[in-house]
Amino acid sequence: MKLELSLHASKLKNVAGAFKGISDPFAVCTQIATTQGAKPHVLGKTEVFKNNLSPQWVKIFEIDYELGSPVKVAISIYDEVRKSENKLMGSAVFDIGELLGARGNTKAKKLKTGGTLFATVRKAKGAGLLRLNLKGTKLKNVEGWVGKSDPFYELYRKADTAGGLTWDNVFRSEVVKNNLNPTWKPATVELSKLCGGDLDAPIKVSVFDYESKGGHVSMGSFETTVNGLLAGAQSRQQFTLTQKGKNVGTVTAEQAMVSGVSTAGDVSDRMAKATISAPVAPIGDANFVDYVSGGCELNVMVGIDYTGSNGDPRMAGTLHYLHRGQPQVRNDYEKAIASIVSILSKYDSDQMYPVVGFGAKYDGVVRHCFQCGPDPEVKGVQGVLDAYSKTFSSGLIMSGPTVFKEVIAMAAKRAKDAGAKATAAGKQSYTLLLIITDGAVSDPPGTAETLAQVSDSPLSVVIVGVGNADFSAMHFLDGHAKPGERDIAQFVPFNKFSHSSSELTQQTLHEIPDQLVQHFQSRGIAPLPPVQTDDEEIVVEPEEEEIDLSLDFEDGDIKVAGGGAGFVDGFNASR
Repeated sequence: MKLELSLHASKLKNVAGAFKGISDPFAVCTQIATTQGAKPHVLGKTEVFKNNLSPQWVKIFEIDYELGSPVKVAISIYDEVRKSENKLMGSAVFDIGELLGARGNTKAKKLKTGGTLFATVRKAKGAGLLRLNLKGTKLKNVEGWVGKSDPFYELYRKADTAGGLTWDNVFRSEVVKNNLNPTWKPATVELSKLCGGDLDAPIKVSVFDYESKGGHVSMGSFETTVNGLLAGAQSRQQFTLTQKGKNVGTVTAEQAMVSGVSTAGDVSDRMAKATISAPVAPIGDANFVDYVSGGCELNVMVGIDYTGSNGDPRMAGTLHYLHRGQPQVRNDYEKAIASIVSILSKYDSDQMYPVVGFGAKYDGVVRHCFQCGPDPEVKGVQGVLDAYSKTFSSGLIMSGPTVFKEVIAMAAKRAKDAGAKATAAGKQSYTLLLIITDGAVSDPPGTAETLAQVSDSPLSVVIVGVGNADFSAMHFLDGHAKPGERDIAQFVPFNKFSHSSSELTQQTLHEIPDQLVQHFQSRGIAPLPPVQTDDEEIVVEPEEEEIDLSLDFEDGDIKVAGGGAGFVDGFNASR
């Protein structure tokens, strides 16, 4: 999913120096390396705000994000100093997943040097494509008497910056040699870059004569909109190129069509009124980001396997062995809990989780759904880990068989109850059940039937298999749904991804966004409007994450000179 990151700051420290006025701040956004082998890279810089310690930067940074992927950005704020080295005014690190899960998709950091930095993420507007095929006719030759021009065209978007309105180049075509009636190859341009999703926003088409040494010569330009190009393709309209007020040829849109455009909001209204040369191919009314931005709560429930096949938890080397006195060392159950629940906690405002067990005897009776720990719900990831470990001192006897049905049924009931409560309050909620087990389920047909019965619940089920058992029988979960039923379950083998916590969480959670959207859309439930927040409502957190990052500003480009790594791509603790 594509996100847009925007920034603003408040009450930055003035570093201009005595008698030198007020700082001119700009921000540089760097995506930090969060996995082994990755390299940090600069996403770009904002415009400079002159004499302003509370800048509202216009620049938008586009970021690719998937649920479960560790994505962090370092924001470095500088005072622009002409003919000298820029002065650092402060820096902060933001986790994109945390931003997406925060109220209003916004978080704030108190800079150590003074001032506050705010970061906001939104769904990329108009995250679709324009497919365009342009043809020039009777272009004016600017090559001179010797030959003909070699035309290419560029597309520009109008940007409102602190320095005023400017035209930003977003696309360049190929060059057609020695031709004043060129037909350029079909082009595909991202709408988010060309017009920010506004099909009526002004754009400019400029044609140039290519010069191998640079200094390309203008052959004219015209202004229009994406809707103008769509309508022009339908009517075969010729757009007139002008140069210094004179007509210098025409350009025709042989084909123009848009695809992948969100139909949400006012963009859909303009799309409905536009005359276009080909049908719009919508990708759906909303995605995961829309629901989360509207405040949809992602509730989490954890189910843990206490069957005898896990081995005696008092013996080192067994799956449930707890390294007491060594909190930095975790078994596979603890690793799975810590990795997956920590990601999901970003989307759960109260971070209260029910933890249940299955497959153990109490008072001689095998129970397939019992409370872990003394409390019906526990706080945060550490609360889940504590509930898991305390269960071993509750008098249970590890037994069998491995049965998921009761845990799944309980989770479905909780999911429906939470959904009904949220609806009554004008909100939305969705539940994820995480089951961690050491073996294949004893009753695959019965489990599949239970999943079918609860497929109408606002629920997804993820089952993580730990240990070296043969889990081949568990793959019935993938694609178990019959026609008309929603597929709500998947199985992930822990050992396959035990080398990387990020790969484990990505694999475990990658189906959740689509499953959530399918649930709501199958019922005609649109996302709620994005939650709006004022700066005063946002809890300002101290900046505590230290990232060693140095930037090189030479030659007009900004590059990472050193540092920029902020990852632990294994697990926080190893076995």
